[in-house]
Amino acid sequence: MASSNVTNGNRELKKRSVAGSFLFKFPNNNEKQTQVALFRRSGKVSTYQHKLAPISGSVEEDDASPYATALREINEETTLDLSSIEPLRVGKPYTFIDESIGREWTINPFGFRLKEKSEGGKGEEGIVIDWEHDGFEWFNPLDVNESDEFGGVPKLVNSLRRVWPEYDLGPKAGKAFTTGLRRLRDDHESGARQLAEGAVLILKNLISEMNSEVVDDAWWANVRMAAWHISKARESMGAAITSAIVKTLDRVETIFNQDLSPPEKVRQMIESIDKQLTQRKSTTDRIRDTFIDYLRQNVIQPRESKKRISVLTLSSSSTISTCLLQAAANLGVSLDLRVLESRPLYEGVTLASKLVEAESKSSELTVTLYTDASMALAANAVDVVVLGADRISAAGDVSNKVGSLPVVLSQRHVAPDAKVVILSETEKIACPGSTEKHVAEENNPEELVRAWTGSVKGVGVIEGALSDAQSTSTRDKKVYVKNTYFEWVPARFLDGYVTEEGLWSVQDITKRSSWIGDEMDRFFKNL
Repeated sequence: MASSNVTNGNRELKKRSVAGSFLFKFPNNNEKQTQVALFRRSGKVSTYQHKLAPISGSVEEDDASPYATALREINEETTLDLSSIEPLRVGKPYTFIDESIGREWTINPFGFRLKEKSEGGKGEEGIVIDWEHDGFEWFNPLDVNESDEFGGVPKLVNSLRRVWPEYDLGPKAGKAFTTGLRRLRDDHESGARQLAEGAVLILKNLISEMNSEVVDDAWWANVRMAAWHISKARESMGAAITSAIVKTLDRVETIFNQDLSPPEKVRQMIESIDKQLTQRKSTTDRIRDTFIDYLRQNVIQPRESKKRISVLTLSSSSTISTCLLQAAANLGVSLDLRVLESRPLYEGVTLASKLVEAESKSSELTVTLYTDASMALAANAVDVVVLGADRISAAGDVSNKVGSLPVVLSQRHVAPDAKVVILSETEKIACPGSTEKHVAEENNPEELVRAWTGSVKGVGVIEGALSDAQSTSTRDKKVYVKNTYFEWVPARFLDGYVTEEGLWSVQDITKRSSWIGDEMDRFFKNL
């Protein structure tokens, strides 16, 4: 058990770090009917016997993270695993002292959604409690309270509100937040730039729906807590979302500190956020200009006789499509564009269709689609590999659609003189931290299975094995389907970062990363 001791006055406190997981369900997929499960602790546990609590357990030394602790404890105490639950919220950790039992607790709150049987989960019937609980009950989250009559563990509401900020937001703002966050979490087609813009809109709508008669420190704390959850809604896209959100908070804070009436503050905040959203519209134009200049100087001019350039890309990015179309129109050379299909959602096909529609009458652009498995053939004799970015680390490593790293490795073998460039807004740059700490986004394996159904021999056997696995323990499963969306491309394989602020180096990225880290501390550290 991960623990240590600290002296408080004359008494030594035992320090414990725990993961507390709230299990939510949304009957009929309706947020208005949201319910949260609280578990009645048994008389056999060492603390808070017979009190209502989330699924809780100590963070052990061999746990990879508090999140890993949460999954382990849920499985141990309910038998549920990720086939029956999905991550919903990551709460801001906090610490408190309970002198009555000599403990200093650090709580790492998490929220999970219980999957229905129709989704492949076990549903409520799959919850099988162990000796640590006498039972469990479902509650409207807004009915949970700290009273003796309710019978919860200490700080129960504080833990709950950290995964369910709706508790403090009021009905209208709470609905705007819940709906917006779900839309953001479930959108697997939009790129990081569009998701970041959507995140700013969630915060704008939230502020507009909050009580504008009282804009005080508690109001500001609620806004920042909601912003924290927005920034954590999509970890793989978290850099772009977080950067956009802290810029919004900076604008809101400036107005919050002014001597204005509460309604006027809110009016000016909304107006300022609208200006931020308008300014974002010119970002792609500036990236486009930098990209065209890069191609002219680094690909075309060194080879004066070159009348055709070959570009390889994958997935679907509105920034990349705009830049490629303008490059074909402005550079005076024909463009041989090669696009990988980008399974399982085939975003590369979508990108190709957009380009064909936009340039159907042009002879300056030809588009060739390749299967993902033929990326080495697609990279042969290519001049430029163009990749987007969903996240850029402080060291310049880039997280992008799965297939990006094999594409670059193939290029280094079959076209070693080609350039590899990243087209990205600077808001994709993450705060300081290693890539290992970045959570890989694992998505529903059904996306892969659907692509196989009806055309792949033996897919029925795999579907049957996956179905059978729902009713067995994790260790007894025989078949797994991995559907990871993103992977890292090391900075050493990249030749440049094309941004709205010009052609950037790793040093430029590191400097911006530090600024983002400082802003995150300023807004979120003391929540």
